[in-house]
Amino acid sequence: MSLSSSVIAGVVFSLAAFSAEATEIVPSGNRHATQPPVPSASARRTQAGQSTYDRKYKKIYALLESNAALRAKIIEAAGEYDVAPIHMIGAIIGEHTYNVDAYDHLQTYYVKAVSYLKSSFSFSYEGETVEAFIRQPAFADCGDEMDSYALWSCREAVWDEKYRDQVVEGTHYPNDRFSAVFFQPFYAGQTFGIGQLNPLTALQMSDMVHGTSGLPKLDHRDPQQVYRTIMDPDMSLTYMAAILRKSIDVYADVAGFDISKNPGLTATLYNLGNVETRAAKLAAENRLLRKQGRTPRWPRENYYGWLINDRLMELEALIADS
Repeated sequence: MSLSSSVIAGVVFSLAAFSAEATEIVPSGNRHATQPPVPSASARRTQAGQSTYDRKYKKIYALLESNAALRAKIIEAAGEYDVAPIHMIGAIIGEHTYNVDAYDHLQTYYVKAVSYLKSSFSFSYEGETVEAFIRQPAFADCGDEMDSYALWSCREAVWDEKYRDQVVEGTHYPNDRFSAVFFQPFYAGQTFGIGQLNPLTALQMSDMVHGTSGLPKLDHRDPQQVYRTIMDPDMSLTYMAAILRKSIDVYADVAGFDISKNPGLTATLYNLGNVETRAAKLAAENRLLRKQGRTPRWPRENYYGWLINDRLMELEALIADS
């Protein structure tokens, strides 16, 4: 079952519209008996790096296992957002197993963070900055009075409905995500840091992180600041915790499911993004199933989250004594 982008945008403004009658706890473990297929793009990245998933998994596991300071930072950030640390461990493991390989040393992430302050680049597409782009009338209803999460989620929904794979005033916009077109100046699909964040996600979470942790608010007109934030582990881990907290809250509010006991599900959402859209679709599907007298469907893990649940005891051992 699909929802129109206008309905999806409505979810951003009023999560209660899709709230289920009661919140049901989703137990730990995988719903799929075997791991769902891994996308070909992930396979290509891994082959290009002359590596394997198992080798990448062992590398990021070793970094976490050998670095007590990193584990302490994870636990601290998780506690600040009332998220069990295993959710952060799962997201980090998943990103570096199926996305990019981990650096050998944590210090490398700090060095890379500083280097972006000296780089010259902008958030733009074909010479049009995102600042100019979002001033177009189509974005007027998003309103500057919203918090950063609602504001950028609204703008993303407008992109999907009005611009993605369409010609607007003579410009053909790509059939790709808003974040890939405007917010990844080096190459589309690039994510950064220990948390493998993309800049648009960081912009969405800026107000929540500022309000909870006191970090400076991010500004899309200062991409160097954004990139430094998502590369610096001290700040990136804070954003990770906020994203996971948001996913748990949205699935409770919109779909009626408490996913806080299932790290594979939060890892899946961390990997896929568009949490409100996915929660709203699940809520709509389950309303229909209930009307038909059928059992509602629990949220399910993807290939990435499946690995986390499958290796859960091994991953929990990383923080058992920290």
